[in-house]
Amino acid sequence: MSDEEEPPDSTYEEEDFGDARTYDPDFKGPVTNRSCTDVLCCIIFLLFIIGYILLGLVAWVHGDPRRVAYPTDSQGHFCGQKGTPNENKTILFYFNLLSCASPSVMINLQCPTTQICVSKCPEKFLTYMEMQFLYKRDKSYWEDYRQFCKTSAEPVKSLPQLLMDDDCPTAVFPSKPFLQRCFPDFSTRNGNLSIRSRMLFQDGNGRTRSVIELREAVNRISKTFDARALGLKVFEDYATTWYWILIGLTIAMVLSWMFLILMRFIAGFLFWMFVFGVLGIIAYGIWHCYQEYSNLQEHPNSTLTIYDIGIQTNISMYFQLKQTWFTLMIILSIIEVSVILMLIFLRNRIRVAIFLLKEGSKAIGHIPSTLIYPVLTFFLLSICISYWAVTAIFLATSGVPIYKVVVPEGQCIHENKTCDPEIFNTSEIAKACPGALCTFAFYGGKSLYHQYIPTFHVYNLFVFLWLINFVIALGQCALAGAFATYYWAVKKPDDIPPHPLFTAFGRAIRYHTGSLAFGSLILASIQMFKMILQYVDQRLKHAHNRFSKLLQCCLRCCFWCLEKVVKFLNRNAYIMIAIYGRNFCRSAKDAFNLLMRNILKVAVTDEVTYFVLFLGKILVSGSMGILAFLFFTRRMTMIAEGPTSLNYYWVPLLTIIFGSYLIAHGFFSVYAMCVETIFICFLDDLERNDGSTARPYYVSQSLLKIFQDQNSKTKNE
Repeated sequence: MSDEEEPPDSTYEEEDFGDARTYDPDFKGPVTNRSCTDVLCCIIFLLFIIGYILLGLVAWVHGDPRRVAYPTDSQGHFCGQKGTPNENKTILFYFNLLSCASPSVMINLQCPTTQICVSKCPEKFLTYMEMQFLYKRDKSYWEDYRQFCKTSAEPVKSLPQLLMDDDCPTAVFPSKPFLQRCFPDFSTRNGNLSIRSRMLFQDGNGRTRSVIELREAVNRISKTFDARALGLKVFEDYATTWYWILIGLTIAMVLSWMFLILMRFIAGFLFWMFVFGVLGIIAYGIWHCYQEYSNLQEHPNSTLTIYDIGIQTNISMYFQLKQTWFTLMIILSIIEVSVILMLIFLRNRIRVAIFLLKEGSKAIGHIPSTLIYPVLTFFLLSICISYWAVTAIFLATSGVPIYKVVVPEGQCIHENKTCDPEIFNTSEIAKACPGALCTFAFYGGKSLYHQYIPTFHVYNLFVFLWLINFVIALGQCALAGAFATYYWAVKKPDDIPPHPLFTAFGRAIRYHTGSLAFGSLILASIQMFKMILQYVDQRLKHAHNRFSKLLQCCLRCCFWCLEKVVKFLNRNAYIMIAIYGRNFCRSAKDAFNLLMRNILKVAVTDEVTYFVLFLGKILVSGSMGILAFLFFTRRMTMIAEGPTSLNYYWVPLLTIIFGSYLIAHGFFSVYAMCVETIFICFLDDLERNDGSTARPYYVSQSLLKIFQDQNSKTKNE
């Protein structure tokens, strides 16, 4: 070993973290003679998968996805279902939307008013009594009004009789469909909430009501009805823009590929260019938000908040609020400061990370098939996500219609009890509670299967998390095996065996399914506990117990940290499994001890490398987001004509941004796994060999020297 070379770090005593590796002349890289590991966990994993398949079959038999696709009226009939009287009536209409502001809505999860299916929403203010007066002169007024009444309704009833029979709404007001339901057509004028420039209106019962009351009712409903109906319009937008989305994702894939190729030659230049580019974009965003906020600040009447306007389909309304621009400005400022601070504190380590990325580029260049592997991971993840979503929908729609007693006004001892709508009007409940309604509530049943549906939902979620983490673990282990084969080749690329990725993938599946399932099980359990804590927090968010809130916050923080630590340990354990073929616990222990014996070198690699790659992901997804925004908002018609019939332009926009990030993450995760594998092999190499002719290092001399220089600086600090 030359005088310039230094032995591995010995800051910690070796007896605390195991003995250092010793020279083995027979070791030539990943071990070929292996045996199956963690067989018991493999068997349990397979049994869970079999149970998961059986659960999907049972849910498919009992479920009915139509209950998600179509809103349901008070009689349990689907709105817009083909082959039914409601085929052309696709929108749900509430007789008295103001009753939805009742606190009982949040308790019974049902608005206490009659709901019918209609073909369109009302377009003007009109009460039933006004309609009767106009009907005497023009019969067409009844024809317009009866669209929002039951088929048995008549235009000549008195108001008390109308309220008793519940055939028609006492008043209608301008509305528009949102999530296939008629909601008030809110707008803002001079900073005030209104409907068609009116802030007050008649409710048909002789009372003058304000638009604010309607907003409160809409907010109540928005918390109770199933927002999954939004999927219909989203599906329409996907059907219109799928071609452009594929083009955008293809461009993102090309950009990611170009980024990886250029990283091998001009990694340093690209890094700093991207850093200043990201900082410049964020700075422009902060300036733009400040300008918009200042402009709105000059209007003293602009006092509305996001809470005041509630849920709106017209997203541009949110950008007329000071609160929106102020929030965006704060978020961007935090991101800008965070990036600058990271650059300041990590400036000495970025050079090492860039050099590691160059070495990773060489490895990927010799094994180009690794760039295709993210496609397989994406395909497997898509299967898992699709199966989980379909199973969840079928579970949620299992059962028969259940009807509950709701009382629009006053209290009733029979409220929230089950009822039969066919005989309700002649039942004792209707006599004891005048004005009570028998309204559809949900789908359920009393069989053993229906009683355990909540348990099946938990099982569906847990196995889904397990499978997702297993697919990711399989990819990490396969890639680690391929890159370890590259590192331990004496003459690169001549000594690299053919198809190293395929060989490593086969070993992982054949011998180490149990070990990968073991590591995935640990991570899935932690993520499940996190979700349970989040659910409990949502249920107790209105509690005023400060201690419980503090405890919840501490637990969430602890589990977040635990998840990050386990992911790090699992990733290194999979690398050791790919190299030595041992079980999960032994591999995790060996990886941990190896890292701790070289703790000073570990401090200069992983986090900085991931930060550099994260900037690349932001660059790819941000660039595609800007292009998609300009295209789908038709601001670049000189180049290409965008689609003109979108319900929500943000559907394809967010799809391209999120999809571009996933594509970039898929490619850059290969890079990250390559760097981490090379680093683990490098530490192992330093312990096995001494750089002499008989025991030469497998690492390149340039990488060895830069690590030694950085190691010396770290020790001096």
